[in-house]
Amino acid sequence: QVQLVESGGDLVQAGGSLRLSCAASGSSFSIYPMGWYRQAPGKLRELVALITSGGNTVYADSVKGRFTISRDNAKNSVYLQMNSLEPEDAAVYYCKMTDTFGDYWGQGTQVTVSS
Repeated sequence: QVQLVESGGDLVQAGGSLRLSCAASGSSFSIYPMGWYRQAPGKLRELVALITSGGNTVYADSVKGRFTISRDNAKNSVYLQMNSLEPEDAAVYYCKMTDTFGDYWGQGTQVTVSS
């Protein structure tokens, strides 16, 4: 059973930075892609960033140049470094892992950005 636990969400002023973490357990973490998603009130959940097992990355246009996704396979963890935060980045951030059997989501961590 895969379990994902996010942490690092907080209230930050616009222009500030946060680092989100997601710890995974119960699976062969290193061989699967990991993603960060976010959902703001009244909006659909959207992809923020994705990292493959080989370290290739994909970003939403809205966060390119500001956010960086990374992973530490030795720690079964994926991270999202968020810089130059904007009020539009405020949302609940979720990490997702996809393995042979399906998708797994964490419980989410709240990011609030004050203008």
